Amino acid sequence: MRLFDIEGTFGDDYFYFYAPMLDEERTRSDVERIVEVMELEPGERVLDVPCGHGRIANLLARRGFQVTGIDAMSDFINRARRDAEQMGVEVEYHVGEMEQLVVDGPFDAVVCWFTSFGYFDDAGNRAVLREFARVLRPGGRLGIEMMHHDGFVRRFTPAPFSSSVFRGEDVMIDTSRFDPASGRAITERVVYRDGDVRRSVHSVRLPTIPELDAWLEDAGFGARGFFGAGGESPTIDDFRMAVVATR
Repeated sequence: MRLFDIEGTFGDDYFYFYAPMLDEERTRSDVERIVEVMELEPGERVLDVPCGHGRIANLLARRGFQVTGIDAMSDFINRARRDAEQMGVEVEYHVGEMEQLVVDGPFDAVVCWFTSFGYFDDAGNRAVLREFARVLRPGGRLGIEMMHHDGFVRRFTPAPFSSSVFRGEDVMIDTSRFDPASGRAITERVVYRDGDVRRSVHSVRLPTIPELDAWLEDAGFGARGFFGAGGESPTIDDFRMAVVATR
C-alpha cells in the first residue's frame, strides 16, 4: 500500500520550489556518483525508476548509456521527453508504478535516486525490491540513494523540525517528525504561493541498515554495500547514504 501523497507532493509546486536546487550542477554531481558507486560502463542498459522529470536519465543517456525511465506522474514523463528531445538524447520513457514495473529488461543497472524508495508500507517496499531484482540481469546492480535512518533521527531532534524554501515572496515549509512505531519520516507541507495556500502530507519509510540489508537479501540480491558521503560505511553524521546491491 502506498503511503505517499504523490499528487500533493509532486505537482507544479515541486518544480517551482525544487528547480533551483536540482540544477544542472547538482544533476551532474548525482550522475557522477551514480557512475562511480555503481561502476557503470558506457553502453550498459540502465533503468531509472522513479525517474521524475528525467534530469538523471537524460544526462545518463548523454554519457552513452541506454536508458529507460519510469514514473507514476505523467506530467513528469511529458517534461522528461521534452527535455530529452531538446538535449538530442534518446530515452525510453513510460508512465508506471514502481511495485509493478511495465518493463521486463534485462537491465545492467537499476537506479532509484534522491529519496525515491520507501513510499509504500513494508510489504509494498519489499515488492519494489523484488521488481528491481526481476528486471536485472544476473550480476546487474541496484543503486538506491536515500536518507540514512540513524543520521535522520539524530539530525531531526528536537522534533518536529521545520525547513523553508523561499522563491521571492513565496515559501514552502516542511515540518518533519519521525514515528518510531512505523519507522517513517512524516512531513507536513504548507505552500504559500501567489496568495494561495496548499497543504499536503507525505511519509517515507526509513529502514535501518540491518533492516534494508535483510530486505535486499530476501529480494534476491547477493553482495550489498552501504556508503556515506565519503564513500565509506555510513556514520551517525551521514544524513544521506547510497546503497549498491548486486543481483
